[in-house]
Amino acid sequence: MKKIIFLFSILAFSAISVHGQSIAKNALGLRIGDNDGFGGEISYQNYLSDNNRLELDLGWRNSKNVDAFKLVGLYQWVQPIDTNFNWYVGVGGGVGSFDAGDNDGIFALVAGDIGIEYNFNIPLLISLDMRPELGFNDSYSNDLDLDIALGIRYQF
Repeated sequence: MKKIIFLFSILAFSAISVHGQSIAKNALGLRIGDNDGFGGEISYQNYLSDNNRLELDLGWRNSKNVDAFKLVGLYQWVQPIDTNFNWYVGVGGGVGSFDAGDNDGIFALVAGDIGIEYNFNIPLLISLDMRPELGFNDSYSNDLDLDIALGIRYQF
């Protein structure tokens, strides 16, 4: 019985140590997506704990009717799927400004986030995620928008 408990303890500590290595301390890169027009974001991720991180994205959107800049912050929970392969879910909010010709202003939004990522053996992280955003400005967006994006980040 002692051998089984010892073996189980070794396996548990191994799983915890592998899981703790799945999130880089920092990651910086680009997130390219389509949310009411093509746009990109400069994306920064900061390690908070073994399975939590903070993501900050400064982005722009360009469509036929409106151009916008926004800053979004998300708190994310990261869970391993397989070696170097994770899924994550998050929640947050943001603010921004828009220009729609004769109409321009500021807006606020709340956002969720769900995605998958692959952590290469080199300091490169690639992700695919969906971010539903609920905007609070009738002139820009007052409904639910889905932002699907591909991210590529350098980890350090």
